[in-house]
Amino acid sequence: MIDILVTSDGWLRFGGLRFRCALGKGGCKPEADKREGDGATPLGRYPLRQVMYRPDRLQAPATRLPIRPLDPLDGWCDDPADPAYNRPVKLPYAASHEKLWRKDHVYDIIVELGHNDDPPIPGLGSAIFMHVARPDYTGTEGCIALALPDLQALLAAVPARAAVQILRA
Repeated sequence: MIDILVTSDGWLRFGGLRFRCALGKGGCKPEADKREGDGATPLGRYPLRQVMYRPDRLQAPATRLPIRPLDPLDGWCDDPADPAYNRPVKLPYAASHEKLWRKDHVYDIIVELGHNDDPPIPGLGSAIFMHVARPDYTGTEGCIALALPDLQALLAAVPARAAVQILRA
């Protein structure tokens, strides 16, 4: 597996690519200290699982990763007490969840990272994605966010088996 390097000072590097990125508004913390809702990006190494994208807003990005279009009923469970914790769900869904089909553009492309998913441990963090950054690179809820052209360039460059390594700067 080939690593994409992300440092806590907000830079992503892969091969000859170097991009600014936004990280969690709660900073970066060791994976063992990550908790649901803390807004922190977990330090560690996580495989890229799949790419999801808004087909009404853009074409499928070029990538060797598994890819699927989003649907307006796609969600992600973030309720530690629910059996679907840190898993995709279809809306409406009774437990706490995040809507993946958003009015803003941050989830126009989502890369699912393999954080706390094999198996999910309740409360240790859910929905850690790589996605589109806000124009001012505002801190995320724990995700890695890049400008849309940078995310598209990264997805076109990474092999089918890649991981992100999040490190302290």
